[in-house]
Amino acid sequence: MSRLLEIDDLRVRFRAKGGLKALLDRDRDPFLDAVCGVSLTLDEGETFGLVGESGSGKTTLARAILGLVPSQEGGIRYRGDELRGLSDAAFKRHRREIAMMFQDPVGSLSPRLTVGALITEPFRIHGINSAGRAAEARRLLAMVGLSDDFAGRYPHQLSGGQARRVGVARALALAPRLIVSDEPTAGLDVSVQGEVLNLLARLQDELGIAILIITHNLNIVRHVTDRMAIMYLGRFVERGPTEAIFAQPRHPYTHALLAANPEPDPDAVIDRVELAGEVPSLINRPAGCEFHTRCPFARARCRTAPPPLMSDDPGHDYTCHFPRARQAPPR
Repeated sequence: MSRLLEIDDLRVRFRAKGGLKALLDRDRDPFLDAVCGVSLTLDEGETFGLVGESGSGKTTLARAILGLVPSQEGGIRYRGDELRGLSDAAFKRHRREIAMMFQDPVGSLSPRLTVGALITEPFRIHGINSAGRAAEARRLLAMVGLSDDFAGRYPHQLSGGQARRVGVARALALAPRLIVSDEPTAGLDVSVQGEVLNLLARLQDELGIAILIITHNLNIVRHVTDRMAIMYLGRFVERGPTEAIFAQPRHPYTHALLAANPEPDPDAVIDRVELAGEVPSLINRPAGCEFHTRCPFARARCRTAPPPLMSDDPGHDYTCHFPRARQAPPR
């Protein structure tokens, strides 16, 4: 597989104080880091999952990839081309190949437009010939399992699952190579969640597209992603093949998230990890390991020294001074 996306040591900062407030407080750095030194790669046809609590930086990272928020350091290369720092006009040709599915399936659709107009709107935005748009709308609806009559409906006439399918059709309009999907099953019934995930998997097989999934639903990540990363306070604390992380989580935060995931087997023995306190503020990050304020295994070194990047297996990395013990392989 060829490399599609490469992010290297990316940093996204937002102003936390106005100029006058910062001057009165004598604050020389009135910013907060929403994404700190994040690196990842994504190949053609691969599915990568970003996991973390609300406020961890998942959506900010996705929006930076799409050029919707500026990044201050690092690199974002798409098919070898550097995207960071491009003007809107220069970025536009790349947006034809990178599509976004937003978290709210209904709220992301304009209530004033019909489904047919919404699906074909990317053609208008990118100045593509309008001839045959009605036929194109029908083709895209068929791809996501909706009949032709949906083209004349408005968003308020759709169920959550139907609205999500319309979002998928809209994302596919310009034949993208990469889809960034923010919480693709949010607000949907369990049965509808399965239908949406199966739809994405089928389309990926048929079209060879890569998918970057942002979610807190670990069941989704385990069943549809090839690799994953765990984010905490804008950093990756663990990254690697999905099955390797589920089988042997090394960072305590990863272990806690997996242990809190619902287990259908009533006889399963689960090693619970209880997290203390709340997620710290991005404005006042803890010293040392930023997870130490909630980690039940923190020691003195964790409070003063940032943990190094470590790796046990190729592609399975984590940042922890005292990683969880590797489990013995099943007999």
